[in-house]
Amino acid sequence: MTKIRILTVEDEPDVLELLSYNLEQADYEVIPAVNGLEAIEKAVSELPDLILLDLMLPVLDGFEVCKVVRARPETKDTRIIMLTARSQEEDIVKGLELGADDYITKPFSPKVLLARISSVLRRSSRDKPQVQTQNENLLTSGRIAIDTLRHKVTSCGETVELTSSEFKLLKFLMTHPGWVFTRYQIVDAVHGEDYPVTDRSVDVMIVGLRKKLGDEGEAIETVRGVGYRFRESLS
Repeated sequence: MTKIRILTVEDEPDVLELLSYNLEQADYEVIPAVNGLEAIEKAVSELPDLILLDLMLPVLDGFEVCKVVRARPETKDTRIIMLTARSQEEDIVKGLELGADDYITKPFSPKVLLARISSVLRRSSRDKPQVQTQNENLLTSGRIAIDTLRHKVTSCGETVELTSSEFKLLKFLMTHPGWVFTRYQIVDAVHGEDYPVTDRSVDVMIVGLRKKLGDEGEAIETVRGVGYRFRESLS
């Protein structure tokens, strides 16, 4: 069986050695890189399954690496986890907005890191979606069901009357379970790019949607300082 390959981008030799050891013990193949330029070159040439990316790197920082990786067609869907000592809220938000799938701050627990890697890989577009699909027009998760063809939503067996924007928002979140989206990403998904709306408007829409979904409203989770996500399947 082919091993999952992880491009590990870290300029501190001791940290790189620690990461490599723990990843190899977990049966991953490690592709090391020690600066931003080497990271991009290996991302394109090696096409890893996941990139573990430090931010404070020589030549190009991790943010720039993430931008380039997301912009190139051959690597745009590669999973990226930022692993860094930069723990400021604005850095976390910036990393996620640039397309990182997760953000972990140093110092880190190897067990937690491996669990987060496993979680991100499970969300890969190459895996089956975690929202159950009975047919191409029906999405279900827990006691929420969306019939996209009939534009109908039920929660706990009861029909829920949603506005067009609420329907688009719920569908968007449910088709990406576990993914965290900023308010701006939500606006783009629901209304299209450059739509004039405030952060507060998104918050109000989320509150209204949760209320309409009743007991299942808690499926829409707030990620403090970042945005919102639909809960990941526990099955």
